[in-house]
Amino acid sequence: MKASTIAASLAAAGLLAGASAAAAADNEAGVPLTPAEAAGAWTIESAGHALCTLTLGAAHTVKAPATCGDVLSASPTAWQPTKDGMQLVGAGGQPMIAFHRWSNSLFVSHRSSGVDIQLRRGGPGNIGQGLPG
Repeated sequence: MKASTIAASLAAAGLLAGASAAAAADNEAGVPLTPAEAAGAWTIESAGHALCTLTLGAAHTVKAPATCGDVLSASPTAWQPTKDGMQLVGAGGQPMIAFHRWSNSLFVSHRSSGVDIQLRRGGPGNIGQGLPG
């Protein structure tokens, strides 16, 4: 009986250690996006549907296909870090849409319409891949 109690305690400790390691790996909520983190494919989604895929560059560049015109008011020309995430900017440096950082790979924009738009690391079918660490 003592052996089973010890085994249960060890198993619980292992679960707690795994949970804290997972939480520690995703500690970027509310912090600015850095150029190194930005580089690569990011998918704009809403209501669980991929709408288009952007390619962000470490030099604050953005490549956006024409399909992004359905969700963005214009084609972004750059991105900028903000105090709690990032924003896409258009011609002349005009802010287009700001995203608040929720995790290492998820940024969310709360729209006045009540529909949230998410920016997730990775292309469609590869969401979350290529995360650091």
